[in-house]
Amino acid sequence: MSSLPHHVENNRTLWARLSKDFDEPGRRAWASGVIDWGVWNVPEEEVHALGDLSLLNGKDTVELGCGTGYVSSWLARLGARPVGVDITPEQLANARKYQREFGIQFPLYEESAEETSLPSESFDYAVSEYGASIWCDPKKWIPEAARLLRPGGRLVFLRNSTISVLCSPQEGAAKPELVNDYRKIERMDWDDGIEFHMPTGDMLRLLRASGFDVVDFIELFPRADTPPTRFEYIDLEWSHRWPAEEMWCAVKR
Repeated sequence: MSSLPHHVENNRTLWARLSKDFDEPGRRAWASGVIDWGVWNVPEEEVHALGDLSLLNGKDTVELGCGTGYVSSWLARLGARPVGVDITPEQLANARKYQREFGIQFPLYEESAEETSLPSESFDYAVSEYGASIWCDPKKWIPEAARLLRPGGRLVFLRNSTISVLCSPQEGAAKPELVNDYRKIERMDWDDGIEFHMPTGDMLRLLRASGFDVVDFIELFPRADTPPTRFEYIDLEWSHRWPAEEMWCAVKR
């Protein structure tokens, strides 16, 4: 573990500390069994990021930066065969706790999503919701996802929207004006963690260079009846005006 890149070590330390704050939210997500995305819990039935859900039955899925593993638990309920990958032991301990509680078992690997030990072309779906999608270097984890997927496999990842990152100060919620330089958001060194937000055009080119065709790009908004989020970096009023989150859907050639 001593040979891990600085940002991986840094973020693992951060999530060891944050894991207790995501324990109960993780449990609620496991208990719901309903696929919804992001801080506003936008239903999969509205965005169709995963495509035809009936096709997940019997498919191999990998969740990159799985945290408590709730996305994998949703996929397992649809008949998929999930595998979870995360670098933080405390997060995986919570995932195993929920596996026992809810009776849903799948393999969990304590590894960085930038370089896993999993065999090539072993999966039909690769998914990341605020896991590898923001905490890993996209120049490493996107090619790794391509390696893991079979031809025709689907990559789905959710991250903060580009505009929300451009409007986010070091502390507090996103502002109604730009506060960050567009060309400097690829790596964001916050006070307690290192995030990656590759600009839109660069991400599109990286996906293509890694062997993917982008099939959808979804910007998420809260519904009219959505309550405020517990996360201080984004507020409801801002998110009704601009998308706080975005989802990328790509298929491996």
